[in-house]
Amino acid sequence: MDAHGCGSFLDEEEMEAVATAVTAVVLNNMNHMSSSSRGMRLQLRKRRLLLQRVMEAPDCVATCQAVFQMCSALSCGVFPRATPRWWIKRRTGGTWEDLRQSDDATADYYRDKLRMSRALFNQIVAACAAHVEKKVTHYRTPIPPEQVIAFALYRWASGETYESGTSAFGIGRAIGLQVVRDVTSALLKAYSDAIKWPVGRRRAQILRGFREKGFPNCFGAIDCTHIFIDKPSNAPSENYYDKKQKFSVQAQVVVVLDLRVIDVHVGYPGSVHNVRVLYNSQLWRRVEQGELFDAPSENLPHGVVTRGYLLGDNGYPVACPWIVQPYGGINQGPDEERFDTWQKVARGCMERAFGRLKCMWRLFLRTHKTNLNTLPQQFVAVCTLHNILLDAGIEFDDNLLWEVDEDGVRRRVDLTIVDNGAGGRRECTNVEGDLLRDALRDRRL
Repeated sequence: MDAHGCGSFLDEEEMEAVATAVTAVVLNNMNHMSSSSRGMRLQLRKRRLLLQRVMEAPDCVATCQAVFQMCSALSCGVFPRATPRWWIKRRTGGTWEDLRQSDDATADYYRDKLRMSRALFNQIVAACAAHVEKKVTHYRTPIPPEQVIAFALYRWASGETYESGTSAFGIGRAIGLQVVRDVTSALLKAYSDAIKWPVGRRRAQILRGFREKGFPNCFGAIDCTHIFIDKPSNAPSENYYDKKQKFSVQAQVVVVLDLRVIDVHVGYPGSVHNVRVLYNSQLWRRVEQGELFDAPSENLPHGVVTRGYLLGDNGYPVACPWIVQPYGGINQGPDEERFDTWQKVARGCMERAFGRLKCMWRLFLRTHKTNLNTLPQQFVAVCTLHNILLDAGIEFDDNLLWEVDEDGVRRRVDLTIVDNGAGGRRECTNVEGDLLRDALRDRRL
């Protein structure tokens, strides 16, 4: 058939040859179908007899021409192919091929493999395509941007090795390593303002939420988490050996009540105390320079005035006047015990944020082989995706918080939140920090 849909006539020998070829293809496909039931075998036998009768019919030439034209129309895309129903699971031989399908089952498949809807994935591709797209050369055709971005998302979401993940996307391991670096850089460039300290209306909303929980002028909660890695080969391994007798890297994160990340600092070895991580972070330098806590002054009991602070656990010293930690210890009075309960409830957003972040992007929940030079950027990119999904209203599946261990027992996953707190109550080393905590306690009494 030509471009205008006109077909040329065939002689009888050509028609018979075409009919024989079509029959052979149909019979070959039928022979490969696995059928164990007696009814299926009878149905296949009837179909073979029907095809033989068609070949022996006097109008075989007309039938062959119709079959030939129908095959040509199908190959040209004239007749659309029926999409599988939602209850039919596709098995096309690769994750990327499944993601390329467009049918009723695609939405759930995208959420399962990439943690987002197809519409949001297309938005991320449009924002990052210019940063990952390669030029067409005489030697190769570049991988499409959507395939590149899908592989990086799949790598972070599934936690699979490069060998397993790249085979599912039809690319090599070396290309997979480069793809993850490219997508990481693209996300940080395209969404450079996804992680930022709140200002304006956003700041007022956060302050109002913490005020309702009894902590006026609170900007968020701070804590650290471990990212488990294989034994590093290009760095002193003893520095990365943490209290849980695993090799890890620490990530310091500040979140707010709606679980969004507003500050992140990652890269220090797992053996380092979270106080040292804090002192060497950009957050500490900006606070000391007066750039962050700029809320209107709040007058508290005992003449204490505050313009902002964070909530932390017992791993942070009272010597830091802008981190309010619980009293802790076993010899608590009733007022101190109630304050610790309030503080723990308000700081609960920290654990929920880590649960959503690390369970959706499971590479950072498990021990994995990584490059220490690119790991910090990858974790910041995942925090960026964490905020993007929250802004898009993507719901979190609570089943991701659970896993089955080697003994077949279903248990809650370990979020590996750093616990450097003392066993008992510490002596106060900073009068200003102690007064702020006491003032917040007495404000609610």
